[in-house]
Amino acid sequence: MDYQGNVIRPPSEANSIILQVTVGCSHNRCTFCGAYKGERFRFKDPATIDTDIDYAASHYQRHSRLFLADGDVLITPQHRLVPLLEKIRTRLPRVRRISLYGNCKSIGHKTLNDLVELKALGLDRIYMGLESGDDGVLSTICKGSTSEQMIDSARKVRESGIFLSVTILLGIGGVESSARHAINTAKVLNQMALNQIAALTVMPIPGTSLHDDILHGRFQMLDKIGILNELKTLVQHIELDKVQFQANHASNFLPIDCRLSRDKAATLSRIDQALAGNIPLMPDYMRGL
Repeated sequence: MDYQGNVIRPPSEANSIILQVTVGCSHNRCTFCGAYKGERFRFKDPATIDTDIDYAASHYQRHSRLFLADGDVLITPQHRLVPLLEKIRTRLPRVRRISLYGNCKSIGHKTLNDLVELKALGLDRIYMGLESGDDGVLSTICKGSTSEQMIDSARKVRESGIFLSVTILLGIGGVESSARHAINTAKVLNQMALNQIAALTVMPIPGTSLHDDILHGRFQMLDKIGILNELKTLVQHIELDKVQFQANHASNFLPIDCRLSRDKAATLSRIDQALAGNIPLMPDYMRGL
């Protein structure tokens, strides 16, 4: 398989075929992200993708899941994306679930009918990065979208029947905006009517704007207790039924995998136990992005 640059996938796609269709990220301006810095966003040559599909057909015959990389494959024009999904369906008939990253901008470029068409061709899941539901925080981190735009995009995905997983970033508001970030993020999530919430914890990456802000005292990071309190506030304000909530990414201090609202009381109790020191937190040397 031909892989160029940093190929990033969600943790839940660990056992999927990874087919790289684009290189880099079409936005690539978020202050906290260093995954694609210095990488020019581009679409890969169709012949290279065809060769990779042939390789997957020969070597991954038992795999039923496929993830289209890189950072924002959904930005691919419909006239290129539809034939690609058709090829996957024909040449990888065992694949039953196709997933990809899609940001607010790329979802906005697709009509509802476009998404319904992609769903019919096997696109089952879109991973979308919300990071925060607070417009002040979104502006500061240069996310490029407002909370209302995020909500509209999420609702369009859900209306198409595609599974929606939304990522949020604990600590991205810093000490000053922690409570506001948690409460407003929960409010936006409640309006998205999504299937899954994935919570990560911010980790400063050298070379990013966020890292520079920390070094120069413009951004104050939350400590472990601050992150746990923010997590608690977030969970308290989420009012969704039957949504999967995961904070089991390697960046998190306290692994959580639950179903809200069924497990809400137990989850809050677990966070309280961690705050009281009764549950050990993930040591820093075991945490990573």
